[in-house]
Amino acid sequence: MQIAFRPHASLASSAPSASPLSRFRPLALLAGLALAAPLLLSSAPAQAWGAEGHRLVASVAEQGLSPAARAEVQRLLALEPGSTLASISTWADEHRSPQTGPWHYVNFPRDGGCSFEPTRDCEDGACVVGAIERQVEVLKNARATDEARLKALKYVVHLVADVHQPLHAGFADDRGGNSYQVQGFGRGSNLHSLWDSGLMRNRAGGAEALQQELSAGQGSQRMPAAESRAAALWAGESCRLVAAPGFYPDGHKVDQSYADAHEPALRQRLSEAARRLAGVLNSSLQ
Repeated sequence: MQIAFRPHASLASSAPSASPLSRFRPLALLAGLALAAPLLLSSAPAQAWGAEGHRLVASVAEQGLSPAARAEVQRLLALEPGSTLASISTWADEHRSPQTGPWHYVNFPRDGGCSFEPTRDCEDGACVVGAIERQVEVLKNARATDEARLKALKYVVHLVADVHQPLHAGFADDRGGNSYQVQGFGRGSNLHSLWDSGLMRNRAGGAEALQQELSAGQGSQRMPAAESRAAALWAGESCRLVAAPGFYPDGHKVDQSYADAHEPALRQRLSEAARRLAGVLNSSLQ
């Protein structure tokens, strides 16, 4: 079975009768198309959490590394002088291919109850759950080359964040919210892009303030080891958020009340991504 979640639907591709953009003035339409331009160039879903979110997760996770894991991360990063856990967090998006694109998400059927079934949802391991499990095995393998393990580290840092973005484990029928257009914060977009970056960028203080808040909450507490095979459970959590009443905004309109109502979920998923990433790295790099 082919994974149904394909490239982002551009904001200009929907039928005029179905798109809020058809009612926009020309300048607003141009603004919407400018927002959509990066998506039009992509052959895969948008960057989960956006670049700011990925760096946030990596930076907060770094605080929870054990001494052994921290030393090994630094040793691997030294292969590319100047690299940090935060700087490599977007590498997997920057080096997507038709083969690796499906590694960033998993599709659930809307009537499937968010229960992960590998043969149905992740054929040949081509989904975020399978990719996390494979890359963790490479990272743990002391016999693998340092180059291979560094590449695996880049994938793990990125994909653990991806699976915690609710719509990277959403429903196949709307391509994880990509074809569900919304109007909010003064522009047209889609629900997937809204959760990738829109909610974070439009909150008070943006991603920088959120990182400071999450860092203060975690402090330097070391995260316990985590099992990479928990990725299926993490995907199920994301899916259940998407399935919850109110996640899809009424009338395709996003206002401050929607942002306020989902602020706790936004914070929780980013915090859990950081905590679990630290745990996976601690168990993989002992």
